[in-house]
Amino acid sequence: MDDQCHPIPHYTLPRLPYAYDALEPYISKEIMELHHLKYHQGYVDALNKIEVELAKPPTFDYYAGRQDPEDLQDRIVLQAAFFFNIGGHVNHSLFWKNLAPHTKDGVNGGGVLREGSLKEAIVQYFGCFDRFKKTFDSATLGIQGSGWGWLGFNLSTGGLEIVTTVNQDRLLAHFPIIGVDIWEHAYYLQYKNVKAEYLENIWNVINFEEAQMRFDEAKKLYEEGRKKSEAGSGSDV
Repeated sequence: MDDQCHPIPHYTLPRLPYAYDALEPYISKEIMELHHLKYHQGYVDALNKIEVELAKPPTFDYYAGRQDPEDLQDRIVLQAAFFFNIGGHVNHSLFWKNLAPHTKDGVNGGGVLREGSLKEAIVQYFGCFDRFKKTFDSATLGIQGSGWGWLGFNLSTGGLEIVTTVNQDRLLAHFPIIGVDIWEHAYYLQYKNVKAEYLENIWNVINFEEAQMRFDEAKKLYEEGRKKSEAGSGSDV
């Protein structure tokens, strides 16, 4: 009988809020299965393995009175791998919620930006929705290699900005409102090397209700931060 206590995985693969074929014809079932079950699962598996390794006590060279140089180098490599894979996990967890089956009634579902504060902000910062999409697609197409295109809320200025990140880097100064994966595994089986067509079509399945909720949350965080800052400044007078 095996009495060894195995570690409970810290990171798990989130379930999709829709079927694998629900985003067709804009994103195929084959891509969704591969993207979710292989690539995202890969980031999760790697994180759990890395966490186990980092939890092990460091190896010391007692004669030299310091941590063993090889062990130190291994930990540096593990930390870099951790940041890459945690980015992949976080970004994809946001991405799945960012998508929804295309609207069937023109009102509910993916691809519909309703009247509201998010639409008003997009018009304020980009002129109109179509110009926003063109600007977003252009910036995302400009990524050299793999990465992500984002509509982010700048928590310092309170404004909407289009930003890009490379590889699996996460947003740091911005609250993510909409994120689009531009890694090849997100589109190549269906769109080959025509990234522009993939970006044009993905707007049909963008979950703008989720984006609106994120925008409301970002505004709330910004206002809370601004009030705290004002209160702190007032106490110094």
